[in-house]
Amino acid sequence: MHPSLELFSAHSQKTIEHLHAEFSKLQTGRANASLIEHVTVEAYGQRMELKAVASISVQDARSIVIQPWDKSVLGDVEKALQAANIGVNPVNDGIVIRLNFPPMTEERRIQMKKVVSQLSEQAKIRIRQDRQAANDQAKEIAEEDEKERVQKELQHLVDLANGKIDEAAKQKDKEVMTV
Repeated sequence: MHPSLELFSAHSQKTIEHLHAEFSKLQTGRANASLIEHVTVEAYGQRMELKAVASISVQDARSIVIQPWDKSVLGDVEKALQAANIGVNPVNDGIVIRLNFPPMTEERRIQMKKVVSQLSEQAKIRIRQDRQAANDQAKEIAEEDEKERVQKELQHLVDLANGKIDEAAKQKDKEVMTV
């Protein structure tokens, strides 16, 4: 495989992984640990991810329970969740923190669908930028047949990446619109 194609493949894979990570952070009306596991907590004199200081469990479709490993950081975890602005207020009972997600309104679902669309469009823009960079490298190939083969293969890889982005967006749209 030509180096420009390898570079494009690596970049497109990172773009798609980033898109999936962004999608996992979107609230879809169902409780999901990935909504909060990357929230940073000031604990033990340093900033740590929530998943490093507490267990996160999904109790049912609408609630998450966060139980810190060490009770002394319970207040810090609560502050971090309030600062994260995830759309729900944490309820601290002295042992665990509960997050109760209200059902999403139709208006909120439509907003989320727009966010999904924006994120997928940003990913496609990134794919186009990577394609341009790979295409510029391919233009430097001296042999015409090889240059044409590399450009065809590049277009095939672009089509595959865009297909994966569309599929991920379609799946997330379905998830957002499911009541």
